[in-house]
Amino acid sequence: MVDEERFDRVRDEVGQWVRGPGERWAERIEETGEVPEALWAELNGLGFLRMAAPVEYGGQGLGFAQWMELMEIFSRSHGSIRMIVHVVNGIWRSMDGHASDDQRKRFVVPSVMGEIKIAFTLTEPGNGTGADITASVTREGDTYYLSGRKHLITFGMRCDYYLLAARLADTSGHRGTVALLVPRDAPGVRAEDISDTMGVTGTDHASLVFDRTPVPVDHRIGEEGEGLDVFLGGFLTPSRISVAMSCVGLARRAQQLAFDHARTRVTFGKSLTERQAIQFMLAENATDIEAARQLVLHAARRFEAGADDASMQSSMAKMHAVTMLTTVTDKALQIHGGLGYWKSQTIERVYRDARAQRFEEGTNEVQKAVVFRELLRQGAATGGGER
Repeated sequence: MVDEERFDRVRDEVGQWVRGPGERWAERIEETGEVPEALWAELNGLGFLRMAAPVEYGGQGLGFAQWMELMEIFSRSHGSIRMIVHVVNGIWRSMDGHASDDQRKRFVVPSVMGEIKIAFTLTEPGNGTGADITASVTREGDTYYLSGRKHLITFGMRCDYYLLAARLADTSGHRGTVALLVPRDAPGVRAEDISDTMGVTGTDHASLVFDRTPVPVDHRIGEEGEGLDVFLGGFLTPSRISVAMSCVGLARRAQQLAFDHARTRVTFGKSLTERQAIQFMLAENATDIEAARQLVLHAARRFEAGADDASMQSSMAKMHAVTMLTTVTDKALQIHGGLGYWKSQTIERVYRDARAQRFEEGTNEVQKAVVFRELLRQGAATGGGER
């Protein structure tokens, strides 16, 4: 964690970039449908892709809650910009807790410094995103041979490595899982570009097939049986908090757009801000945004403290923030009237980008299952709950 004075300077720097160069990048991405490497290079050069990483890794050493405050600001920008800073600032953490010293030098630090790109590769087309994964490996000497499919993999076309969850052949459940760093150009890898999405324009996504792809055993992060620990504890818990804060930032952008439009739009001699129906919409939005923000920051602090309920808090925060974002962006678009439906209006882009948050890092149905599972665990631990 950095001191308050330095953090204020960093926050101002991020805010200025988002309002200036970030907005120009957003316009370019929407015009071309692509995120150029020049944007990655600029974000990396500014240090925006290693803000939460330790100083000894080349990062800025921000505390997680501090990083979340910056995530809120980044999320007011284009969805693809938010996606880059969100993923890159989190992927190192997934590896770091289980990596050897040699792997930190070869993979973790280079990913922090922007020298390599690593794609989080868990989701499969035929099942869920947990202990039911079916991509499998067989070991022959010092090499695993990987077979299976993955899909909806963000940065799956431009990455250098896939941080991939698989299982040992003929195993089931959590204990058979492994986490592997699979080179993008390894033999037997086929990647299909499926980047044509409703929103978050320009972010590349891939559908992947692995056919006995060789992966060196020293590319395994953690031990055999720890694969899901790398993914679920190391990445998904903080990532859900980050996505929740992304909802807060995007909702705040929608609210500002709606407020600015309402002040200048005149009907029957009155601005929209003089009409009680619009006043109430804006007041409700402001309240919902602040409530979600405080819940997200609470979850961030619980994760930072290593609290037992961090997983539950992350799912609560993500579930609540996504619901808030849906409501806020819908009202913001409504305040724009028919004009908001046109691509010439920023609110149209914000509305499309917001929809992606409802399934990123798990749908609300998944979050509810996580919360209820934790409630059951707490109930068992207290003998049925407090009296």
